[in-house]
Amino acid sequence: MTVMPKGFRFAAIEANLKYSGRKDLSMLVSDTPASAAGVFTTNKFQAAPVLHCKAMLERSRKQSAFLVNAGSANACTGEEGMNNCREVLSLVAEATGVPADEILPASTGVIGLQFNMDKWRAAMPALAENLGKATPENVSEAIMTTDTRPKLVSTSVDLSGGEVRLLGMCKGAGMISPNMATLLAFVCCDADVDPQRWQEILEYCADNSFNRITIDGDTSTNDSFMGLANGVSGVKAESEEDLRTLCDVLLRLSQELAYMIVEDAEGGTKVARIEVRGARDEIDAELVARAIGCSPLVKTALFGCDANWGRIMCAAGYSGAEFDPQAVSLEVGGICIFKDGMPVPGDMDKLLEPVMNEVDIPITVTLGSGSGTASLLASDLTKEYVEINADYRS
Repeated sequence: MTVMPKGFRFAAIEANLKYSGRKDLSMLVSDTPASAAGVFTTNKFQAAPVLHCKAMLERSRKQSAFLVNAGSANACTGEEGMNNCREVLSLVAEATGVPADEILPASTGVIGLQFNMDKWRAAMPALAENLGKATPENVSEAIMTTDTRPKLVSTSVDLSGGEVRLLGMCKGAGMISPNMATLLAFVCCDADVDPQRWQEILEYCADNSFNRITIDGDTSTNDSFMGLANGVSGVKAESEEDLRTLCDVLLRLSQELAYMIVEDAEGGTKVARIEVRGARDEIDAELVARAIGCSPLVKTALFGCDANWGRIMCAAGYSGAEFDPQAVSLEVGGICIFKDGMPVPGDMDKLLEPVMNEVDIPITVTLGSGSGTASLLASDLTKEYVEINADYRS
């Protein structure tokens, strides 16, 4: 059962912006201006909504709504794309009564397409009429592109002043190797939180959830993770203990959503849980984890249920991390198959066969060079992934 934060309304409609026969335009609206936070893609080609949101959050940390469209990313669209983004917000404000400068926009879909503004104008009456009638489930479906299922998590937690509720949703199945957050993710919370502390919490949760996943090694032009905390519960999160509790709960929610993304990878059948230990530092640990998780050869071996552990060692070796190869060990599914620079004797194919046939496959590399650690969730690479992306614009 979905836990609903107080003071939020939702809208999700079929606007026919690109897709036919499905919802592709949605809003998440707070009844009162909320503490707003966001982290965004580091891709140099940042989409118009990303640039707009960053500018708005620099100007004011009080915002009221998210507006999300699927089908067109409004990225690499130049000044026309920026003008269209601003015009869309004006249209939505006029239709719904939510001030244009309190709406944070997000877009997902094909890069390089300009908005069809006639379709946007035509959709406004339906969007306004639907506001408050849609469910979070409707919105989580409307933000999908190649996702096979919506991704929605909600929970509640008791702070010293009472109960607060959090709801999070995201979309993403391909073009996922974020360096900030995931493709699109949104959190609604009814706690009363200082905007700066809310931003710090969101950044921490992004670093330890969405920034710890990869599907195909591509960092999107549109990656955005944003949150609104409106205080409608009447419960303040201001003590250090309350803030830590709120952060812990949001982290668990974010990690659950991040797992859903990797589990739903385009054509994906496996989730590799990569752990790197004993690195010189955390930077080296992450280099090794990402080299393994992004390796096409490791990913295709996972898809084929092939215990070809040499590909894992190869990726670690070219990662750029500094370590002594003779001190390295490797475990797959808890089974040690490589130790002190040498394979462990035994029929590893037979031992690992049941492990490789599971959906979740733990991979642990210990470098023996220090105390640095890193974790990463990675998908496999399948024939269906190639087919989906070969036909993406069709």
